[in-house]
Amino acid sequence: MGIDQFIDTNFAPFAEWFSNIVFYEIQVNGAGFPLVVAWLIACGIFCTLYLRVLTPGNVAHAIRLIRGSESTKDQPGQVPHFHALATALSGTVGVGNIGAVAIAITIGGPGAVFWMIVAGLLGTSLKCAECVLGVKYRDEHSDDSVSGGPMYYLSKGMAARGRPLVGRYLGILYAAFIVVGCLGIGNMFQSNQAYTQLAGITGGDDGFLGDKGWLFGLILALIVASVVIGGIKSIARVTSRLVPFMAGFYMFSAIVVIIWNADKLPWALSAIVTQAFVPEGVAGGLFAVIAMGFRRAAFSNEAGLGSASIAHSAVQTDRPATEGLVALLEPIIDTVIISTMTALVILTTVYDPSLTGAGTQGVELTSRAFETVFDWFPYILAIVVVLFAFSTIIAWGYYGQKGWTFLFGNSRTQRNIFYLIYCSFVVIGCTVNVDAIISFSDAAVFVLAVPNVLALYLFSGEVRTELRDYLVTRKQKSVHKR
Repeated sequence: MGIDQFIDTNFAPFAEWFSNIVFYEIQVNGAGFPLVVAWLIACGIFCTLYLRVLTPGNVAHAIRLIRGSESTKDQPGQVPHFHALATALSGTVGVGNIGAVAIAITIGGPGAVFWMIVAGLLGTSLKCAECVLGVKYRDEHSDDSVSGGPMYYLSKGMAARGRPLVGRYLGILYAAFIVVGCLGIGNMFQSNQAYTQLAGITGGDDGFLGDKGWLFGLILALIVASVVIGGIKSIARVTSRLVPFMAGFYMFSAIVVIIWNADKLPWALSAIVTQAFVPEGVAGGLFAVIAMGFRRAAFSNEAGLGSASIAHSAVQTDRPATEGLVALLEPIIDTVIISTMTALVILTTVYDPSLTGAGTQGVELTSRAFETVFDWFPYILAIVVVLFAFSTIIAWGYYGQKGWTFLFGNSRTQRNIFYLIYCSFVVIGCTVNVDAIISFSDAAVFVLAVPNVLALYLFSGEVRTELRDYLVTRKQKSVHKR
C-alpha cells in the first residue's frame, strides 16, 4: 500500500471528523458560521474596546521602535524589534495573501473584503495582547536564548493564580497542537504549493519537475535546515531581508495593476463597502459574507492563535509593552494592506459578479488577474509563492521547535530531533497528496485559539496595566525632554 493510499484510507476519515468538530458551524440565516471564528471575533472586539491600544500615536511609536530609534541592544532577549516583527510576518505573509483572498471573493463576493479588513483591525489588539504576555512570561535560558509564547504564559500565568496544574495542562495542549499544526499548514502545505507552482511553469506533469517532487523537496529541506538549525538569530537574519523584499515586490506589482485599471477602482471600492451589508449572489447573505471575511483573515494573520507571540518573545526589551505595540503592525501589514491589494487586483481585472459563490479558485485566479497586465507574471508569481512558502516554513519551524522543547526539554538533542522530523516533512509535502493532512493540521492550528483566547480574557487586566504604565512613563519622559 502506497503512502497516498494509506492516508486516504486510514487518515482521511479521521481528519474530516476532526475538522468538522473544530469548524462546527451554527446556522444563521441559512449560512454556516464556525464557532471558533465567533470565538475569535468576540475576543477581538473585547480586546479592542478594553485595551484601546489601536491609535495613530501608538502605530507611529511602533514604527519608531522597529526603526531602532530606541535602542534595546543591552536589554534581555535575542533579536531587535524589527527582526522579531519580520520573523512573525514571515509566518503570516504567504500563500494566504494570494490564494485565500481570491477564495473569499469568489465565495463571498467583494463584501467579504470589507469584513476581512475589519477582522484585520480587530486582530491588532489580539496580537498586541498576545505579545505583551509572550515577553512578560518568557523563559530566559543559561545560553542566553529565550522561549516564550502561549504555552509559557498559560502555564506560568495560571500558576501565579494558584492553578499550576490547569496552566500546565493547557500549556501542554497548546504545545502539542502547534507541533502538529507546524508540520501541516506551516510546512507540508507550503512546500506542496511551492512545488506545484514551479512544476506548473516548467511543463506540469510532463515537465522536468513533473515526477521530481522528492528532488525539489530535498533541496528545499536542506535550505530550510541551514537556516532553522541556527535558531532565532539565523531565522531573523534571513526574514529581515526576505520579508521586506518579497512583500515590497508583490505590493509594487499590485499597485501597477491597480493603476493600470484605475477606471475600475471606484466600482471596486464601492462594491467592497456596499456588498459588505447587501451582498449579491451569496448563499446565506450577510452572515455568510461576514464569516468568510473573518475566517480568511484569521487564516492569513493568525491573530488570536498566539503563534506569532513565540517569535515576538525573542525580542530584546525589558518592557513587554513595546513588543505589544510593534505587534500591532502585523495584521495591518498582512491583512489590511497586502490582502486588500490582492483583492483590488482581482476586482479591477478578472472578477465576474455572475460567478460569485460558484467556485473556490485561489492562487490561479490571482495569477490570471496579474497576467492581464503582465503576460509573464505567472513565472514571477511562482517565484513569489516559493519565497512566501520558504519564509513561512522557517518561521513555523521555530514555532514548532519551541512547542517541542516545551514538551520534551530544551536540550540540543531534542532540538535536533525536531528539526530532523520537520525537514523530513518538507520532502513529504512535495511527494504526497496532502489534502487530508492539511485538513487535519488546519483544524489543529485553529484549536490553538481555544486556550489562547482563554488566556487573553484571563490576563487582559495585566496586559492593560502593562501598556498603560509604559505609555504613561513614555509620555512623562517626553514632557521632561521638552
